[in-house]
Amino acid sequence: MPSSPGNNDQSSILQAADWHAEEILARRQESRARRAAALKAHPQPLSIKTELTQVPLAAATVSAPVSTTAQTAGYLLAIGDSWFDYPLHDVLTRLDDNYGYNIESSAHRGDPIETMVSRVGQLDKFARCMDKIVSLGATPKAIMVSGGGDDIAGKEFGMLINNMDLTPIPGWNDQVMAGVIDTRVASAYRLMIASINSLCQKNLGRTFPILVHGYDYPVPDGRGFLGGGLLPGPWLKPGFDEKLFGDINVTTQMMTTIIDRFNTMLQNLMKEPGFEKVIYIDLRKTLSNSLANYKDWWANEIHPNAGGTFGGQDGWEAIAAKFQAVLATLP
Repeated sequence: MPSSPGNNDQSSILQAADWHAEEILARRQESRARRAAALKAHPQPLSIKTELTQVPLAAATVSAPVSTTAQTAGYLLAIGDSWFDYPLHDVLTRLDDNYGYNIESSAHRGDPIETMVSRVGQLDKFARCMDKIVSLGATPKAIMVSGGGDDIAGKEFGMLINNMDLTPIPGWNDQVMAGVIDTRVASAYRLMIASINSLCQKNLGRTFPILVHGYDYPVPDGRGFLGGGLLPGPWLKPGFDEKLFGDINVTTQMMTTIIDRFNTMLQNLMKEPGFEKVIYIDLRKTLSNSLANYKDWWANEIHPNAGGTFGGQDGWEAIAAKFQAVLATLP
C-alpha cells in the first residue's frame, strides 16, 4: 500500500486512490464472478429487459413476457452520512419522490468521512451500487457526497472548545479545529474524490460530476433524534455544557463560526487539482437558525425537519431543492 499522502501531495493522493480503487474493483470482480456462477447454475434464471425512454409506462397485466419501460430524471450515485440516510426522510428520498431520480446509495448514518473512505468504509458498497446502474445500461448523471459532519459533532465535540473560564482564550480552540477540519476532514475529502474518480475511470471509462455540500447553521439546543434519551443525540450541547457555555445565543453564534470554517475548507478544496468536476453546494441560510422559529426547520440539533404530519417546514425539501437546482443544469 502506498504511504499516506500529505495534505497537498497530489501524486501521492492519486496513487493511494488508484490502489484503493484497484483493491475495491478486485473484490467486485470476485463478487461478479460468484454471481455469474450462481446464475449459470440456476435452473430458471429470470431475464429482465429494460429500456431508457421518455415514454410513460403503460399499465397492463399480461401473462406473456413484456418489455418494461420506465421514466427517470436520471440515475444518481450517493455516498454519505445521515443527511443521505435518515429514517423515512432525507435528501435522497426528496430527490427520488419530488424530482424523479433513481438513486443507488451506500450512505450510512453516523459515518465520519474518514470511515467512509477507509478499507472498511462505504466505497465497496458504492462500487456495488455502480454495478446496479451499469447493469441497466445506464450511467450516473452525477455522484453525490455528504460527509464531515460526524467527524465534528458527537461525543468528541467538546475537544474543539476551550473552557469558558480559560482566560484569555475561551471558545473554539483554533489549533484543534484546524487539525480536525482543515487537515483530517480535508485529507479524507481529497482521498474520497480521487477514489471515486479512479473507480469511475477504471469501471466506466470516464468520470462524472460530483456534488458536495457544506452544512447549514444548527442550533445546539440539546434535542436528539425523537427527543434523544436512549436514541441518538444530542450531538452539540453536551460539548458546550462540558466547557461551561450555557447561553444558547452564544452557542448558536459559535456554531455559525465552525460551519463557516467547514464550508471555507470545501471551497478551498474546489481550487485544487482533481476537483475540476466537483461542484460545491452552499446550504447556509437554507434553514433558519433564529431562536424564534428554528424548530420549524430543524427536527433536532443536526437534522432538518420533515414537515407535513411532523409539523413545521419541510427542511429536507428545502435542502434537496438546492441539489436539484444544480442537477438540473447537468446533461
